[in-house]
Amino acid sequence: MRQFGSKLGLSFMGMLVGLCYCYAANQSVAIAPPDKVAAEQEKQGQTKPSGQTAAEQKQEPPFLLSQESTGVAKSPSELANVVARIGDYVITQDQLRQRFLMDLRPYDYEQFNLQIPTPDVKTVLLKMIAEKAMLMEARKRNLTEDPNIRDPVKEFADRKLVNLLLQKHLQANLAITEAEIQEKMKADPKLNEAQAKLTIEKEKTGKILDKYYAEICAKFHLRKISDNFTKAAQIHERLLLHPKVPRNVEFIRNSQIENELTPEEKNIVLATYDNGKLTLEDWFDTLCDIVPPRRPTDLNTPAGVGRLLDVVLRMPLLVCEAKSLGLDKDKDLIAQTKEREDMFLFNKIIADKAKEINEPNAQQIIDYYNKNKEVFVTDRTLKIDQIWLPDSNTTQKAKSELQAGKDFELVRQLYSLEKKSEPFNTHPGSEGPFFNDLYKAEPNQILGPIKGFYGEGLRWRIVKILEKKPGATKDYSDDMKGRVKWRMVSEQRDAILEKYRKQLLEKYKYDIYADNLKGFDPLNIP
Repeated sequence: MRQFGSKLGLSFMGMLVGLCYCYAANQSVAIAPPDKVAAEQEKQGQTKPSGQTAAEQKQEPPFLLSQESTGVAKSPSELANVVARIGDYVITQDQLRQRFLMDLRPYDYEQFNLQIPTPDVKTVLLKMIAEKAMLMEARKRNLTEDPNIRDPVKEFADRKLVNLLLQKHLQANLAITEAEIQEKMKADPKLNEAQAKLTIEKEKTGKILDKYYAEICAKFHLRKISDNFTKAAQIHERLLLHPKVPRNVEFIRNSQIENELTPEEKNIVLATYDNGKLTLEDWFDTLCDIVPPRRPTDLNTPAGVGRLLDVVLRMPLLVCEAKSLGLDKDKDLIAQTKEREDMFLFNKIIADKAKEINEPNAQQIIDYYNKNKEVFVTDRTLKIDQIWLPDSNTTQKAKSELQAGKDFELVRQLYSLEKKSEPFNTHPGSEGPFFNDLYKAEPNQILGPIKGFYGEGLRWRIVKILEKKPGATKDYSDDMKGRVKWRMVSEQRDAILEKYRKQLLEKYKYDIYADNLKGFDPLNIP
């Protein structure tokens, strides 16, 4: 379901709920957040068709497109940290560093192999360039017109556009005086100044935006086609009580909107406004965005149809107003929309390429395991305690004090970024390329300075090895099938994508600015 966010905080969120998603009079409809809607729909088997299987929709982290700015630099001198360009995309040092650390961080949490390589900066950069080429190729193939890409991107852009419109209108019209705050606090002594201000904001917001929306309806000559409300109610009753395909739930499914409405019914016009209209299909789309237990119970009546129509009309009319003011030309909005479109395009490409994978049969899985037993050593773990340090100088100082005999816990309390820490088990899949150095040590040995993953980046640490479990190889068994198959499929996928990236790098011209890469090392931390 459509959601909004704003710098104006709770008052703005409350306003939007009241403005966009509530019925007139005393009846209201509750709209669930998108994750809850998806979960509810998936649970009930009514999720809208996406054209992809669940496996295709789920992508492993190394193939997620990072949310990078699509802004264009006219020359390297304008952005001194630009390291590459392809088409209208630029890649900066910051983006390269972020991606390098993402590729460095393990994504295979069942990784058992000790020899996990550290990625090469140039290889990561070429991969990023190739991913931009994938997007350029996707647009060349008009994949942006795929409804599974076009529709959610438009919805995202409309939400952002309406947010921008309402923010600007409120900021221009929502003025709260100190006198009003003091008056509200006198009326309700339980309120402090911040609470009083928030209460006034909520009260004023609703009034301001109700008035504004009424002005928008008049401006765009909104006209409701009430003669069609009875027909809409009858169609709703038919889909609800007499589905063509028997269903085991007591609500209308998305598939019914797609398959059981005739083209003529879908195009029944319920409202018109300047350069636009709202059809019965739009009306049903909003209905299906409402969590089934909370859907209105009076949609078999013209009045009920009209009340839901009031909800459906809010978004397109607000979008019309925003566009009339030129807000759709906002540079940040355009960049954010393109980033969202890039994300959908990228996932579509990955899903399409996944179709080229040949699923291994049972014997191939067994043969692969027998040839690669060392990769599947199980239960190889270390139990460690560690001290996270803010920089290398502090790390060296802490290490010196430990070598001089100072207590490990005392040093932690003196220097660590985390004062509370408990020993834990770690393994190759969580340490990545850092695990091998840890694994060379023996119990009771203190290592450091050594790097590790901390938050979204790297930090220095001192590690105390408490226990060491060498692990063991096993003969093949059925419980290993999924694990082995996953690795085989991953290797195929990697090879297919690598081949595709090479093809695109040969097809599309790109530039790498070597001067801006001199001395660049994402592993170099202070």
